[in-house]
Amino acid sequence: MNEKLAKKNQSVEKVLQIIETMAQSREPLRLQDIALRVEMPASTTLRFLNTLMKCGYAHQDAVTLRYSLTLKFMYIGSLVSSQISIRDIAHPHLVELSKNCNESVCLAIEQDMEIVYIDVIDGPDGMLKITQRIGKLAPIHSTGIGKLMLLNYDLKQLDQMIAIKGLKALTPNTITSKEELLKELEKVNLQGYALDDEECELGARCLSVGIKDYTGKYVAGISVSGPTTRMTMEYIEEIKSIVIDTADKISKHLAYKE
Repeated sequence: MNEKLAKKNQSVEKVLQIIETMAQSREPLRLQDIALRVEMPASTTLRFLNTLMKCGYAHQDAVTLRYSLTLKFMYIGSLVSSQISIRDIAHPHLVELSKNCNESVCLAIEQDMEIVYIDVIDGPDGMLKITQRIGKLAPIHSTGIGKLMLLNYDLKQLDQMIAIKGLKALTPNTITSKEELLKELEKVNLQGYALDDEECELGARCLSVGIKDYTGKYVAGISVSGPTTRMTMEYIEEIKSIVIDTADKISKHLAYKE
């Protein structure tokens, strides 16, 4: 890389640093505050801010002289969002995860208080092909991904879900009371993953990890599923870090920051 190109790249990095700093602030900032946070001279910071204002991405209040970003970023964000498909982003990661775990892997989202599968990679024996296929719906309270989606709910929303959908027992292991469900959700929140321990189907167990976007909320989840003879608790402990790492990679694609 030649010196001229390197300087151009550094300029872009500095502008992006200013944008991120302003975006993270809860209020408009003075020039001195921005320069201090990005560790740049005020004159350099002002030059970049003037460019942002010229292009419509920043605004300076005429009275307070403080700077803020404009809603043009929301417009750009909406255009980017329309081009992004969680399934397209996640698919290569799901294929790799299925190879590493040698089990079925699925991607699912919430829809109308239910879970809908939007991508499925079949395991070696295709055992779960019937229960997990693209477009199939599943109860939110008895699936690993569903439990993760329920972490987005407040108590009022949880009560509404129970009133509308109920807590139907699919197997003897299904959670069927609000008290049990709250206890389970607290556990899921603390450990960062969820299990479906023969709650949807006897003989099948799955490990699920949630995917977050830039809002910090769960927007999808991935699951590794298999027969209980292979998906033992020991094996789940063994592959847990791989599944969490895969979900983290997908979340980063969706601009999630811890």
